[in-house]
Amino acid sequence: QVQLVESGGGLVQAGGSLRLSCAASGSIFSINDMAWYRQAPGKQRELVAGITSGGRTNYADSVKGRFTISRDNAKRTVYLQMNSLKPEDTAVYYCNADLTPAGFYLRSYWGQGTQVTVSS
Repeated sequence: QVQLVESGGGLVQAGGSLRLSCAASGSIFSINDMAWYRQAPGKQRELVAGITSGGRTNYADSVKGRFTISRDNAKRTVYLQMNSLKPEDTAVYYCNADLTPAGFYLRSYWGQGTQVTVSS
């Protein structure tokens, strides 16, 4: 059974940093794009950053220059380094991966979410 397990969320003061991790486990044939999304209370889920299997990245304008997405394909893990955090970054952060489980077709998977709270 394929799972995405996130870690690294927590409470931090404005200006601080956090690093999120998301590891894929299970019988997986291949992993394509990976991404981080976030959802603040009363708002829609939004894309924060994405990374292709080849390492090409894209970011939401609101986090450019502050957040960095990376991945370790051997570990099946994607990371989100978040610096210069602002109170408006407070949200539940979700990992997403487009992957092909062994013996199945490509589909999108989501992690359970990890809370990031930035205090002013």
